[in-house]
Amino acid sequence: MNQESKLIAAIDIGTTKVVAVAGRKYPDGHIQVLGVEKAQSTGVKRGVVLNIDETVSAIKQAVSALEARFDIRIAEVFVGMAGYSMKSLTNRCYRFIDPNDEISTFDLEQLLRDSHRISLDPGEKIIHVIPQDYSVDNEQGEKNPVGMSGQRLEGNFHVVIGRMASVKNIEKCVHRAGLQLNGVVLEPLASAHAVLTEEEMEAGVVMIDIGGGTTDFALFYDGIIRHTAVIPFGGNVVTNDIKEGCSVLFKQAETLKVQFGSAMGSMAREDMVVAIPGMPGWESKEISFKNLSSIIQARMEEIIEYVAHHIDTSGYYDKLGAGIVITGGGALLKNIAHLIRLKTGLDVRMGQPDRYMNEDLVNEGEMPLYSTSVGLLVSSSMYATQRVVEQKLFESPEEEQPVRAEAASRKVVSKQKTGRSRMAKEASHITGDLFGSLKNRIAGIFDDKDVEM
Repeated sequence: MNQESKLIAAIDIGTTKVVAVAGRKYPDGHIQVLGVEKAQSTGVKRGVVLNIDETVSAIKQAVSALEARFDIRIAEVFVGMAGYSMKSLTNRCYRFIDPNDEISTFDLEQLLRDSHRISLDPGEKIIHVIPQDYSVDNEQGEKNPVGMSGQRLEGNFHVVIGRMASVKNIEKCVHRAGLQLNGVVLEPLASAHAVLTEEEMEAGVVMIDIGGGTTDFALFYDGIIRHTAVIPFGGNVVTNDIKEGCSVLFKQAETLKVQFGSAMGSMAREDMVVAIPGMPGWESKEISFKNLSSIIQARMEEIIEYVAHHIDTSGYYDKLGAGIVITGGGALLKNIAHLIRLKTGLDVRMGQPDRYMNEDLVNEGEMPLYSTSVGLLVSSSMYATQRVVEQKLFESPEEEQPVRAEAASRKVVSKQKTGRSRMAKEASHITGDLFGSLKNRIAGIFDDKDVEM
């Protein structure tokens, strides 16, 4: 392996497929995709792992095929996360600065820590906290206020929240497959960085990744992530509609959708039909293109309505200068761009990760299928987090007040070597515990050995 580059790998655990991808990362940040392999996914529904064994088997199959084909060894991976339970919000924190000091990176880190302290429902955990911009006194929209002077520093943060059970299931699958988890990345963010340009992110753009179980949504403006969402509908729902509406098998419905389907019923020919072989003892069935496209359009319009709702909720509809970029397997549906343009009034283009991979690896027509997996490599350095933050009811003074200087760090270490009761007394004094003195009097009745029991 080239010493100037680093081998990295990622796994996209999707509803219909598990994709393993490997690439080289160079010091300048450029990513070169070496290869991709996929395996059928049967243990995932709407982006959530429901069957551990089946998912582990699919991961092993995809990783083994990738290692054998490109003669590489994969031990650590980044993994994407998406699911219908994912949600996002904007959180604002502030802190006061000494007038004699200038704003430092320490102040920004403190704001980031403060942004983790938000009210969550039971079972919910913070996946990402992404800085958006800052304001110093009355000056708003600062992207990097380090070195500036001011008295009030305020930061806006994009907070992504998910279910801890979903994260643990993903971690369990990766570890059982014999791999080490390097980090978790929200899949809408990953897909966006694979298919969007910096100019589009600055002008204002919406990325829509239509997958098998979910549709991922990410909105950028002024180069900053403003809104993310996971819509609990994807290509599989469309296939199920065809299966029910045309009374065919799921496999036949998927073939109808891919080969003959269209997102615009009005553009389908009424005189065209396709014959579906019947089951043994049953006659074949004829299905018109018009009826097939009408079924598909009804469900795609519902998904687009969710997209329009998130755009309206974000408040950035009038600022989307670059319109909408669609990707994923659902983006390959015929006339889907025309339907989205008709329903939203925004320009639409197809997005694919062709900047990072060539046609020698994947056919150009299939590239949108691998946007998320390639994006996991591209965005791993920006968003990947090795552990999901779990809020604590009580935090120790050392965690609450980060130490700036090495001398102060040595002072904390020396405190830890003192007696247990003395440390508890100092901690209660620092935090201003209302019942600290009473607790110390009660603890003083026993010796140290009894207290440890």
